[in-house]
Amino acid sequence: MTRLRADGAAAMVLRPTPLEGHGLRLEPYAPPIKTEIAEALDCDSQGWSVVSSSGQGEQFESWWDSALKGMAAETTVAYAVRRLSDGRVLGVSSFINIRAEHCGVEIGATFLRPEARAGAVNPTAKLLMLERAFGAGALRVELLTDLRNSRSQAAIAKLGAVREGVLRRHKVTWTGHIRDTVLFSITDLDWPQVRERLTARVEAFGG
Repeated sequence: MTRLRADGAAAMVLRPTPLEGHGLRLEPYAPPIKTEIAEALDCDSQGWSVVSSSGQGEQFESWWDSALKGMAAETTVAYAVRRLSDGRVLGVSSFINIRAEHCGVEIGATFLRPEARAGAVNPTAKLLMLERAFGAGALRVELLTDLRNSRSQAAIAKLGAVREGVLRRHKVTWTGHIRDTVLFSITDLDWPQVRERLTARVEAFGG
């Protein structure tokens, strides 16, 4: 059955289905791949220090449980990012804060192993997720990051997202840091040009 908004229009529906293309497969969290995900996340303590919650080591179980609760509530679709050439899980990314009636969603809870950050993996994963979101009827996709995380801000901007501003004292992170958050977005009006540029970028990597 198609979900409807209060005005009778169709709501955005994001289901936990795999996404595949350009050498990657994004697989929804499920018990059979739990160990692979835990192993992929168990690295780079410095990288985890500038995200709002940690999935490294002893923090993994709470990360996993939170993701599954969100999936059960249909507010999250969490993915493992798998490279098809060798079958290795390189990290994770998720649809979070799904607002079906308002056709909005955030892409977040993203962590890639250091060796996967500089090349095709992040733009490819984001292309697959953006295609899925806008194909499902999204009007707005948000991407948020810590103001201290200049690398993440540069990566988001390079996707073609618009920097809308800073949410001051927005979150208390798992380390106790009071975080200012930089807010980016891509809307359905932006998407055709963003998709064209991002697809060309991914294909330039040979994907």
